[in-house]
Order: sequence, then structure tokens, then C-alpha cells
Amino acid sequence: MTNTFPKKERLKSKKLIEALFSEGQSVSAYPLRLVYLETTLKTDVHAQTGVSVSKKHFKRAVDRNRIKRLMREAYRLKKGAFFNNITTQYALMILYIGKKMPTYTEVESKMNQLLAKFLNDIK
Repeated sequence: MTNTFPKKERLKSKKLIEALFSEGQSVSAYPLRLVYLETTLKTDVHAQTGVSVSKKHFKRAVDRNRIKRLMREAYRLKKGAFFNNITTQYALMILYIGKKMPTYTEVESKMNQLLAKFLNDIK
């Protein structure tokens, strides 16, 4: 798996997102939370992933976009190590539930913990 995050790996389907939040399970590594659902996707990817930041805690769009960029970058670099051995397909949503602006190193270390918990949970 390459270190890219192409369009076909992004979670965009409203129906799938609704199903994810109504039927999905979650794991958490504060300040990140991962909601996941085993599903069949139309593309041949292992997972479709979306990121989200609460407007309640970060009023300015600039701040929300910065956090989303940090989360996508950490996910992009770490996904290859975690998803190479998975055969089933998943829909994932990574939520930032913290109240303060993170640094990249914080997001990167928590993303590692979060994906490790996810792998333990699905096995």
C-alpha cells in the first residue's frame, strides 16, 4: 500500500456515513476517536476514511482545516503499516474530540495508538 490518500479512499457517501454513526463501533486515543464499520465498498481499497473536527470547540474554519490536514497527513503516513494485512473492507471516520490546538507530533503519536487499538479490536 502506497503512502498516498487518493480520492477513492476518501469517505464521501452520505448513506455510508449515516450507517457508520448508527451501527459502527469506536475506539479512542484521546484526543482522537475512530468510528469504524465493516462494509463492502464499490472500489478495491481496504478502507475509506473521513476526518472531522467539531465546530463547537473550534469556531474558526482555519483552525478546523489545520487539524484536519494534520490528521490526514498522519493517517496517510501510517496506513500502509496497518492495512497491509487486512482483507475485509472498512468505512472509517476519525474525529478530533480535543479542545486545544494540537501539534503534528501529538497527532502522529495518537494516530499510531488509535490504529493499533483498531487492529486489536477487529482481530
